[in-house]
Amino acid sequence: MLYFEDFVPGSVNEYGSLPVSQDDILGFARRFDAQDFHIDPDKARASFVGSLIGSGWHSCALLMRLAAEAFFLDSTSMGSPGVEEVKWLRPVKPGDTLRLRWTIAETKESRSRQEMGLVKFRFELLNQRGEAVVEQNNWVMFGRRGSGFEAARGDWLKHPASYEPPQVTVSAEPPSKPTAPPGYFDELVIGESYELGSLVFTPDEIVAFARSFDPQPFHMDEEAARRSSFGALCASGWHTAAGWMATMVSHRRRQEAMLAPSAAPRLGPSPGFKNLRWLKPVYAGDRITYHSAVADKRPSLSRPDWGLFFHHNTGINQKGETVLSFDGCVFIERKPS
Repeated sequence: MLYFEDFVPGSVNEYGSLPVSQDDILGFARRFDAQDFHIDPDKARASFVGSLIGSGWHSCALLMRLAAEAFFLDSTSMGSPGVEEVKWLRPVKPGDTLRLRWTIAETKESRSRQEMGLVKFRFELLNQRGEAVVEQNNWVMFGRRGSGFEAARGDWLKHPASYEPPQVTVSAEPPSKPTAPPGYFDELVIGESYELGSLVFTPDEIVAFARSFDPQPFHMDEEAARRSSFGALCASGWHTAAGWMATMVSHRRRQEAMLAPSAAPRLGPSPGFKNLRWLKPVYAGDRITYHSAVADKRPSLSRPDWGLFFHHNTGINQKGETVLSFDGCVFIERKPS
């Protein structure tokens, strides 16, 4: 059992050999990120990226799975308050094999809770060529030695790292206000905000996501969750973030349906995000409504026909509490001259 005191700044470790199939990529993307370059090999060849690639949120979920296997499940992990930055450096493609490298960047004792400390990690997801495909920097909370922490017992890793949705999957519900047509890069208005839609996090959905990607006891088992610091079954933070992506894609599809197929501006991939905060747990039965706002934009120097669109995003529960926030970025097509 690893306690806060066992994480030594400067130490570097590697773990894993996780193959990623086309079915894995399609299974995740169809549920959470159904953009053409993630779900349709033919359309992907004509897209910005030129081939079928995995969702960046899928890459983060696979990184979490490897971290859980490597050490989280043998530790006093108490969850994470968020992620400072994720860089999607290279696409994950069908047939790739991934492994995890983690570096302990820093540790500090909690000022408010003596029973815990915080560890800052630099995670890297590497492909079979040793190339970094994801870089992630974030803090994780761990119980201290002598804090009385007891690990919940269970075979948390008996399921493979592939998403198998429950028999009844809750669809994203549209926003209460009408959807506007999509705009090209040149038509985006800084400060404009809109509601994407909402999702209900059912117990079956929470467990299905967790057993594939984040099999920590408080996401997997109601009794274990009750005895944890969360007090009840709650969704993985990566599930909450993937829910934002699912509502964003649904919103985009509604926008595109208002125009002729060739008239809608195309979206490209995202280079990453910053300042992700899991502000409150998402419990079974919670309805999260997601929003996005245009924060900034700038032309792409490498792709003259495209621009970069920066957006600030939030998820708000039925009580009006913000449970998630982050700053994202994505390529978007410029208006043809």
